[in-house]
Amino acid sequence: MINKELLGILCCPLCKSDLELVEENKILICSKCNEKYEVVNDIPIMLPGEYEKKKNSIASK
Repeated sequence: MINKELLGILCCPLCKSDLELVEENKILICSKCNEKYEVVNDIPIMLPGEYEKKKNSIASK
C-alpha cells in the first residue's frame, strides 16, 4: 500500500488536516472534513470530489 513516510507527509488539499488510510477500501479519509481520496496502484489521487464522482458514476451504471 502507501509508503508510511509518504502518508506522514500527505494532508488534505482542502483543509490541510491529516489523512487516515483505510486499506480495505483503498482510500484516504480526511480526519477533519471527511473528504475521501482514492488510492490507485499505491498512488493517492488527491483531487477533491474525484472519489465521490467516480463512486456515483459506477453506481449509476
